[in-house]
Amino acid sequence: MRLAELSERSGVAIATIKYYLREGLLPPGRRVSATTADYDEGHLRRLRLVRAMIQVGQVPVARVRQVLAHVDDESLGRTMRLGAALWALPHEPEQADGKGEGGEDGDGEDEAMTAARAEVDQLLRTLGWSTARELGELSPVHRSLVAAVATLTRLGYPWDAALMAPYARLMHEVAVRDLDFVETFPSEAEKVETAVAATILFQPVLKALHRLAQEEESARRYGLE
Repeated sequence: MRLAELSERSGVAIATIKYYLREGLLPPGRRVSATTADYDEGHLRRLRLVRAMIQVGQVPVARVRQVLAHVDDESLGRTMRLGAALWALPHEPEQADGKGEGGEDGDGEDEAMTAARAEVDQLLRTLGWSTARELGELSPVHRSLVAAVATLTRLGYPWDAALMAPYARLMHEVAVRDLDFVETFPSEAEKVETAVAATILFQPVLKALHRLAQEEESARRYGLE
């Protein structure tokens, strides 16, 4: 397809597509003349992924480029390729500041962070999630979880491994369904692209379903009055 058709099918303005091409977010088309190039379904799929990251995920262009570099890295196996791409996405702040409960500066982490790290490690042991344990602090997701648990602890809502385990098992079921969906795509690049898009696009869906479930359970338990 030519650029005009790519714009029409994707709903992205030609000027924006040209910007993505200049920024390296979209691979160049097959040159057919000095001023014309052809684009294929892969360009359309990639364009939709870029728009999802920028519009829905609010991912900065530089970070999008970093994510796509991992998506396209054929030297990596599927697990490493997928993991690198997802790690490159923005994550929740790992820790608001370097201060303890009372606001004093410290040379290291406060008691809440230490306790949270121990509870997360115990959780991973309980679940048998050996890869997550091995990666530990290397993973931005692990660091975000530790920081979130520490924040809950500081606010008087201590979440220990026993409380987190049922939630983690439910999320494992979600992950199984996620990867079952990813497996329906034929190429390695499509699988990784789909996993990145799903991470961004499904999060609002999961959050909304969680809140709807809370509303429904509240009404069932306590009535509507």
